[in-house]
Order: sequence, then C-alpha cells, then structure tokens
Amino acid sequence: MQHGEILTGLRRRLPVLLRRLRLRLAASIRLSADYSRANMVTFGVVAVIGHPLYYYFWTDVYPQQYENLWLRILSVIVSLPMLFERQLARSEFWRDKLTLYWLFILLYMLPFFFMFMALMNDFSPIWSLSTMAACMLLVILVFDWLMTLILAFVGGGLAWGVFMLVDGELGPDGLPLEVLLPTYLFGLIAGSTFNYKTELVAREKLAAITDAVGTMAHELRTPLLGIRSGARGLQNYLPAVFEGFELARDHGLPVQPVRKAHYRQMQSVLERINAETEYTSVILDMLLVNSSRTTIDHSTFQRESMNACVEAALERYPFHAERERAIVEWLPGDDFVFRGSSLLMIHVLFNLMKNSLYYLAQVDDGRIRIWTEHQRSGAHRLHFRDTGPGIHPDDLPRIFERFYSGLPRGQGTGIGLAFADLVMRSFAGEIRCHSVFGQYTEFVMSFPPIEDDDSN
Repeated sequence: MQHGEILTGLRRRLPVLLRRLRLRLAASIRLSADYSRANMVTFGVVAVIGHPLYYYFWTDVYPQQYENLWLRILSVIVSLPMLFERQLARSEFWRDKLTLYWLFILLYMLPFFFMFMALMNDFSPIWSLSTMAACMLLVILVFDWLMTLILAFVGGGLAWGVFMLVDGELGPDGLPLEVLLPTYLFGLIAGSTFNYKTELVAREKLAAITDAVGTMAHELRTPLLGIRSGARGLQNYLPAVFEGFELARDHGLPVQPVRKAHYRQMQSVLERINAETEYTSVILDMLLVNSSRTTIDHSTFQRESMNACVEAALERYPFHAERERAIVEWLPGDDFVFRGSSLLMIHVLFNLMKNSLYYLAQVDDGRIRIWTEHQRSGAHRLHFRDTGPGIHPDDLPRIFERFYSGLPRGQGTGIGLAFADLVMRSFAGEIRCHSVFGQYTEFVMSFPPIEDDDSN
C-alpha cells in the first residue's frame, strides 16, 4: 500500500519535474548561446587556421600515432559559417538556427573531437593534455554549468561510440583511462563551480542594486503624486481664476494686469508638468517591476492598433529639435492589432527612440526607420532600425539584462531594454536585436496573431 502511494505521488509529480527540467534546459541553452556567441567569429578563425596547422604539426614536425586528414577537413568546413556570424544573423533563414549551430560547434569541436583523437592515440601525453585544455576552454566559453556538463558528457559519449565502431581497443602505452577520466571530471566540475560562484556573486550584487532601486522608487512615488495632483488642480482652476480676473477688470477693480500670453504660458507649463510626471511615473513603474522581478499585470490588456501606437509615440515624444523628428521615418503599412497595452507599447518605442537618437548624434547622416511586417504564419512584426554606429559585439548579448547599460556612466539606467523585453513577453511576443558594429542596429518585435484579427 505504501509502495503504491509512493508510485502514485511520483506519477503526479513527474509532469511538474519534467516541466521544470525543460524550462531549466531552455534557460541553459539561452544563457550559453547569449553569453558565448560573441566569441563565434574568433573561435571560427582559430578552428579554420588551427586544424590544418596542427595536422601538419602532428604528421611532419612531431608525428603522432593517429591523424585524420578528412576529419580535419570536415572540421574546417563546419567551422566556416562561424566566420560569417554577423551576416547570418541578418538572414531570416539562419537567424533562428544560429543558436543550435553554435551549440553543435561547441559539442563537436571540443568534447567530441578531442576525446575521439585522444582515444585513437591511446591517450598519449600530448592528446591527454590537449583534451584537458579542451575541457577548460569549454568551461570558459559556455556560461552555464549545466550546459557545460551536458556538452561534455554527450560529446565524450559520442566520441567513445565512434571509437568503438572504428577501433575499439586502447593500447597499453598511453595514460590509464581510470586516471584521466577523474582528472577531466574534476576540471569540468571545479571550473563550472567557480563559474557558478562568480555568477552567484554577480546575482547578489544585482539583487542589492534592485532592492536599493526599488526602495528609492517607492520613496519617490509619493512626492511625485503630490506634484502631479497639484499641477492638475491648478490646471483645473486656472480658467476660473483667469475668468475672475477678467470680471474684476471689467468692473474697474484694481487688479494686476495678466496678459493672455502669460495665461497660455502657464497652461503650457502645467501641461508639461503633467506630461513629465506621467512619464516619470512610468519610469518608476519600470524600476519597481524590474526590482521586484514580477510580471506585468495582464488584467487591463485589450486589443490595440500598432499603427496608432507608433503614431502616438511619434506625436508625444519630446524631440529636442526639428532635425531629430525629421530623421525618423515611419512607413505605415497594413495595420495589425495585438493584445496588450498601448501605454506600455508607446514607452517601449520611447526607449528605443531615446537610445537611437543618442547614438545618431554621433554620426552625420543617420536615420531611423520604423515599419510593420506580416508573416505567412499569421504573426506580425514591428521593425525599428537606425543607421547609427551599431552595438559592439561584446555588449550585444547583454543589452536586455537589467541594469546593464552600454551608455557612458550616468547616461543610462540599464532598465529600458530590460523593461521592453518584459513588456514584449507579457504580450506573448518577443524582442530581438540585430546589429553590425559601425553600420546599423535593428530591433524586431514579434507579436502573435490574435483571434478575430481582421487585418490583412
């Protein structure tokens, strides 16, 4: 009876455990790809040059027991696309496949290739050391400890399987396998542990920052609400005050003169205070959402027009000069609707606009272009592209991290793009960035189709 209850409990918990495992693996893949893909071009150069060079070295200069020209040629061929990572990232076909390709390269080039060559060379001292170096490189390149161990074990297992098919016997002259495997495992686990501790320290620092930011945001909301309510009150009563002044003047009472230009100026100032406090309130909401690590409330979401959101953002954005507005080109194609919040969408566009205008100030003829696109699958996309200086490859994988800013110190908070990513995920969509340093930056926001969407 007790045994049956245990099995029943395990069956009930199994779907939950499998779901958690699937989510953890997905996060591990995303982290590993995002943090290490910036090294793809460099890794490709090393592979394309290194394989022919070491083939020559291990056959003519310091001959080894086993070398394989065709395996080296295959390694060079599969490495060639890495040299064109930036071009492939702009390709619609390759864009979504680069992550899987990069993980395949890491699997094949490091654990599989080096373990197979070590096995074929009977774990000679050279290939034993080379395999340890490959393990350390894998630890350095792959950010997440779980993906490091998965790649190492899968690659090593595949190498052993291929070795058993083509040879199957280890010679007596190499280093003992029972000594080497614990050494390799120690290197992988110890290296991953140190990486994990570094990650924990970074997370603790981020948690401290988010707590401080959240506290400040809460403290600022009260005076901000007071300023906004006071400005609205003045704006509501100002017409009555001016009307009373006009009546007093018409009846000959001794009142100080107030020109209509002054009245309009006061109205403009109050409108500006209301607009700025509303915008600041949204910034504080962004800070609070990021610091509390909560999701956005979906209860107020409704059908929204994308064209209306873009036009409202362009109309309300506080451009500092006519030139800034002139370089923004909006190409209103066929409208589409999405389920979400127009206010949140407008502030996502505000943030993209602010960042682009900051960087476009550094070039002479930069422009911003915004347009919509319909997918055959029924999904919709909004493109936001500027021809500014682009994003440095070292910064690109981290731009959606909270409190990470590529702007100079004091110029950016590092919450805008993180908030944009959170907003898009709350819309059941996603935001991606493609950039070529020195040429352009493009953000692509994808929205899923919704029922009764009658846009064409």
